[in-house]
Amino acid sequence: MTEKISTTPLELKPIKPFKIPAVVSSLGIGALSIGLIWALWSVIRAFVGADLPTPQATAVVFWELIKDPFRYGGPNDQGIGRLLWASLTRVSLGWLLGGLVAIPLGMLMGSVPFVQRLMNPIVQVLRPVSPLAWYPIALVTLKVTPNALVFVIFITSLWSTVLNTAFGVASVPKDYKNVARVFSFTPDRYVRQVLIPFALPHILTGLRLSFGVAWMVIVAAEMLSGASGIGFFVWDSYNALSYEKVISAIFIIGITGLLLDKVFEWAQKKVTYTV
Repeated sequence: MTEKISTTPLELKPIKPFKIPAVVSSLGIGALSIGLIWALWSVIRAFVGADLPTPQATAVVFWELIKDPFRYGGPNDQGIGRLLWASLTRVSLGWLLGGLVAIPLGMLMGSVPFVQRLMNPIVQVLRPVSPLAWYPIALVTLKVTPNALVFVIFITSLWSTVLNTAFGVASVPKDYKNVARVFSFTPDRYVRQVLIPFALPHILTGLRLSFGVAWMVIVAAEMLSGASGIGFFVWDSYNALSYEKVISAIFIIGITGLLLDKVFEWAQKKVTYTV
């Protein structure tokens, strides 16, 4: 008896590609980034000489700064966390005040053509002015350094939020306006249920950009004013020739800015459905 041999080809199950967990991938990329910074730093130091501290020496000072960030040994001996908090407080206050002015103004510019024509030249003239140029004026009028710093952040926080809000409001589709007209929306209901929901992603983009610029400006403003804060710490460390502290502060400023930007990115993702 002859045995029948099957000629049907064998079905091979596809091999699932191995996926690296997201956390492991992020940690790996982070480690590579740190390694790249370390290598570039060492190369630059080899060219500029011993004035630039080594990564190893800076890492030791960085650890000393962050291991007890909220210590208080007097006005001139504060932990880096206290100085960072002072800067964040000023930035947040100026940014919030800027948002309270910029969002309504942007909504008016985006929805009322006359206001757009009236305010746009003013915005375009004042927007390119360096925020630090306002500091002497703020100091003369407000007299107190902390208030002058908040005013500088306030001015910084206006323009991106105004322009992005105006763009978002002006981009409301005509169909949305027609529906609101058909259902006889009152002005406040139209603002609450049409304008704000549609323009919210643009408003958040403006607030995000404004906060990023304000965080950069506060460091320079505190260096200029001599007020307490992370900017003053950088300048004071430079005058003391402690370049390890200067570079450590740069990393702390950058990491703080990154974390704050991630908060805004998370908020933007939550409202993308309104677009």
